[in-house]
Amino acid sequence: MSDATAQSPDQPSEKSENLQNGVSMEFHPQPRGGEPRPWAFPAPERGELPNGLTVLRCHRPGQKVVAVEVNLLAPLDAEPREQEGVAAIMARAFSEGTDRHSAEEFSAELERCGATLDAHADHPGVRVSLEVPASRLAKALGLLSDALRAPAFPESEIERLVRNRLDEIPHELANPARRAAIALSDELFPDTSRLSRPRQGAQETIERIDAAAVRAFYEAHVRPSTATAVVVGDFTGVDLDKALADTLGTWTGTAGKPRPVPPITADDTGRVIIVDRPGSVQTQLLIGRIGPDRHDRVWPAQVLGTYCLGGTLTSRLDRVLREEKGYTYGVRAFAQVLRSAPDGTGASLLAINGSVATDVTGLALADLWQVLRTLAEEGLTDAERDTAVQNLVGVAPLRYETAAAVAGTLADQVEQHLPDDYQARLYERLAETGTVEATAAVVAAFPADRLVTVLVGDASQIADPVRDLGIGEVTVVTD
Repeated sequence: MSDATAQSPDQPSEKSENLQNGVSMEFHPQPRGGEPRPWAFPAPERGELPNGLTVLRCHRPGQKVVAVEVNLLAPLDAEPREQEGVAAIMARAFSEGTDRHSAEEFSAELERCGATLDAHADHPGVRVSLEVPASRLAKALGLLSDALRAPAFPESEIERLVRNRLDEIPHELANPARRAAIALSDELFPDTSRLSRPRQGAQETIERIDAAAVRAFYEAHVRPSTATAVVVGDFTGVDLDKALADTLGTWTGTAGKPRPVPPITADDTGRVIIVDRPGSVQTQLLIGRIGPDRHDRVWPAQVLGTYCLGGTLTSRLDRVLREEKGYTYGVRAFAQVLRSAPDGTGASLLAINGSVATDVTGLALADLWQVLRTLAEEGLTDAERDTAVQNLVGVAPLRYETAAAVAGTLADQVEQHLPDDYQARLYERLAETGTVEATAAVVAAFPADRLVTVLVGDASQIADPVRDLGIGEVTVVTD
């Protein structure tokens, strides 16, 4: 047999004989992958119910768990100063009974639907989230509608939620990461700004909240005409129009008045705040300032540059502080939108966070600042930019595999007054952003001389080494 016709033992013929049992096996050709299809972030269909509720719907075939996000225009700056935290208590109380069900009955009805209902309050407003199998969507929408339309806010449940919140506060203050976030907000923003104080309220304000306060906040700010519902999932076999009309469509309320959005001001003068934790073996660090929100044309370049700086394990900060020096398990750089306005103004928090061993705090900060200075002097490399684009754009289809992920992003766009196609265009702009543009954006976002540094750790060990760095005046505070 010639070499041309010889059969390799590793390559069986399509038919071979099993000599032991006489069974004939047929080998079929190996399946081949199909042509890759272009992906884009899903485009929603926008509409409005007769009661004024805006609805964004997005049909996602195969997503049998439907996600619903409801944005309520009840921002934290609308809270009474002496009752800050009332928005958070109200959000938690939405699942504590309605005019039709007690708290226990409401929970049981959700379980029968296989649904989960959550709510939280943040600076832009209150977000209520529902996830439920598509086959039970109508029933779950009815429960969601009841919670928004006629929450009971029973005195006993509000008292319990207030006690729970008061119990949380000591744990938050004991958590180094949370304590650092509280200190940074207090330092960046003036005392007159709601942004300077804890999102869920402090002890002295939570103690003043009762059922009457929650009811008053609800009646002043929660209504369908200023709310938006995002519904994402597989609607095959579901009459979504009827389901919405019979549930959220029955929610009534007065027309809302536009609320002025107070301007955001911040002081990013370079300085260091040490929250003293005697005996701490680690130092929690949070370094930040404010920057533009997603309306700004620099945002895509800033996203790309920030990812190169500290978005993943292979970014510059980790490469130096983790891989080369072994100071930390990881340091991250990020941008978090704080609040946006319809006129396109707003602000985001630009920050670097992580933790390092106490005895190397000064060394770690020195190297971190050197990373920032080198970045400003030499810029990013094309390889860094290409990797960032591949990671940010290439994994987007995986990131949005679930209906909840799509619904959450659409709700974010609504909350930040962005167009419905914003996320889709963002990926296009990320892919088009060059290395020079990304460098300029990240250097502007993290200037080495305009950063507020918060350190939660043992001041007796870290204060002097940090002062020697010359990155700003050092102030030590105690809890």
